[in-house]
Amino acid sequence: MAMTIQLDVVSAEDSIFSGLVQSIQVTGSEGELGVQYGHAPLLTTIKAGMVNVVKQFGEEELIYVAGGVLEVQPGHISVLADTAVRASDLDEQAVLEAKKRLEDNIANPSADFEYAEAAAELAETIAQLRLIQKLRK
Repeated sequence: MAMTIQLDVVSAEDSIFSGLVQSIQVTGSEGELGVQYGHAPLLTTIKAGMVNVVKQFGEEELIYVAGGVLEVQPGHISVLADTAVRASDLDEQAVLEAKKRLEDNIANPSADFEYAEAAAELAETIAQLRLIQKLRK
């Protein structure tokens, strides 16, 4: 049996996942990270995207996070996300509509338009779409 470690994925609204895992993969501020039992302690920011969780008995679960912090301690991993949603709970139609609206806003900005904010929201929307596409495969 593979060695396991406790993982907690929480957002401001809810606890999304809590349980033993073999490993996780996440996009950190410096690139892709893989974490499993025995990993060195670590604290890093994470980017919007997917957390790929391999549970205790090998089952995979995908979770979308909109940025946050990853903390690795001996025996415990914490993902503290701004927003976290199980990939299976993402609404593809709503995400596509949000993407179109954001692209329209960027192409035709209004007087009170915040480009950086719109670009960040668009990046989050694209990350959600990539996760939905990965679920289909």
